Amino acid sequence: MTAPVPPAAAGGLATQGAPPGHRDTGTPPGTPAGAEHTAGHAGVAVPRVAIVGANGHGRWHRRTVAPLHAAGRLRLVALVDVRPIEDEPAAPVPPGATVHTDHREMLAATRPDVVIVCTPPHTHLPIALDVLAAGADLLLEKPPVLSTAEHRALAGALTATGRACQVGFQALGSVALAQLSAAVGQGRLGTVTGIGTVAAWQRPDGYYARSPWAGRRTLHGRPVLDGALVNPFAHAVMQCLAVAETVVGAPVRPERIELERYRVRPIEVDDTATLRIVTPGGPPIVAAVTLAGEDFVAGEVIVTGTAGRAVLEYPTDRLLLPGDPQPREVPGRRGLLENLLAHRADPAGTPLIAPLARTAPFTAVLEQVQRAPEPTMLGGDLVTVTGSGPERAVTVRGINAALRRAAEQGALLSELAVPWAVPPVRTKLAVHQGC
Repeated sequence: MTAPVPPAAAGGLATQGAPPGHRDTGTPPGTPAGAEHTAGHAGVAVPRVAIVGANGHGRWHRRTVAPLHAAGRLRLVALVDVRPIEDEPAAPVPPGATVHTDHREMLAATRPDVVIVCTPPHTHLPIALDVLAAGADLLLEKPPVLSTAEHRALAGALTATGRACQVGFQALGSVALAQLSAAVGQGRLGTVTGIGTVAAWQRPDGYYARSPWAGRRTLHGRPVLDGALVNPFAHAVMQCLAVAETVVGAPVRPERIELERYRVRPIEVDDTATLRIVTPGGPPIVAAVTLAGEDFVAGEVIVTGTAGRAVLEYPTDRLLLPGDPQPREVPGRRGLLENLLAHRADPAGTPLIAPLARTAPFTAVLEQVQRAPEPTMLGGDLVTVTGSGPERAVTVRGINAALRRAAEQGALLSELAVPWAVPPVRTKLAVHQGC
């Protein structure tokens, strides 16, 4: 994510979108999925792609787009950012691509078919609505929106325009996750009694100086929410929700959120947290994460059942299933952009990996994190400080062991007699709050 893209004058492209239900993919009926890349064949148009928020994490998207552009499977036509476009040796700006500082001006000038939006979360909804009104499909970075109301607004715009929206939870395309879900569905773990995730990273002071919204709860009166649970560890939470979806056979609907949030520096959001999601008919989900860890734990999803336990290290796709002597790497991820292009070519035959509707439970959780009181400050003898300047790091003593116990036992830190833990904030959600 990068600096926000400022809105243009009122009006703009709001009245220029495709008519409701229109899905002009540029591909003749009956064209096989993925055949959009056959440039030069009569009647087949290569999708025109633009990136809004091309710096920062947008450079990762540029590296993803570059080989597809080189292979003729898409054409990168525009980059947008409020700052000068940063060099990316692995993905240079191709000849003919235009550079803009305003997304609406870009939409009017280039008329892209697909737009990748990689801007700060609080800017997602207005930019997404402009993209849809202009007749383009979306690859929208996570978190897609910041409230259930925003989720409903975006879902309504998708229905009205007939466009598609893929959300940037790329770990959902993991073959390892698919194998874990299959094992759960086949009953290899018996009845699933709990789902947990544990992760311990370390982020120095410089991490919180990376942008004006870093570590902030709000910016210019709008929610930002850069906390550990909903930004760096958003994938961990979403992976757990995906496994729970397999258990219950449908996207889960959180009915109660229990939350403990902590911080080790004067930021407005959590860098350490435990979260429990209670769903009707499904197992409880516990996330136990920190950006002030002792030893690095990449991120594990732990699924416990009456007949065994499975562990997925989701950033590396290492999977341990019941009966396996040790974790094994499961290669392969379906790319979200390639999946979106295939869906455009064959909407009925190629479902999206991460459609907006699938992320509704995540949005419901995120909204409660946003509404929770400020995180509790941890300091004194509880923390260890190393380094200085941008490299100054703060570590919570004993945090790794405490978080692992929480994830494996399905408990919050306050339930494990951790002496510095505070009582959780418990929120019961209304039936409609699952988006």
